[in-house]
Amino acid sequence: QVQLVESGGGLVQAGESLRLSCAASGRIFKINTMGWYRQAPGKQRELVTTITSDGSTNYADSMKGRFTISKDNAKNTVYLQMNSLKPEDTAVYYCKMVQGSTYSYWGQGTQVTVSR
Repeated sequence: QVQLVESGGGLVQAGESLRLSCAASGRIFKINTMGWYRQAPGKQRELVTTITSDGSTNYADSMKGRFTISKDNAKNTVYLQMNSLKPEDTAVYYCKMVQGSTYSYWGQGTQVTVSR
């Protein structure tokens, strides 16, 4: 089994920054992709960003230039640096890991709240 544990969420004011972390543990053999998704109240879960094993990244348009994903392979950890946060960034942020070609795992989520 694989566990993903997110941390770093919280309450900030608009314009401030937060850094989320997601640490993977358990039966890890070949991480294909790790990424972040978010779900705001009353809305569907949406992609924030992903990073592949070779370091290629993909961002949702609204996050480009403000959010940065990075990873530490030795720690099986992925990070999300969020700058210039806006109230519309308020959501539960989920970490996702794809292992091999078919196995995907989700973290429990961490709340990010941005006040005006």
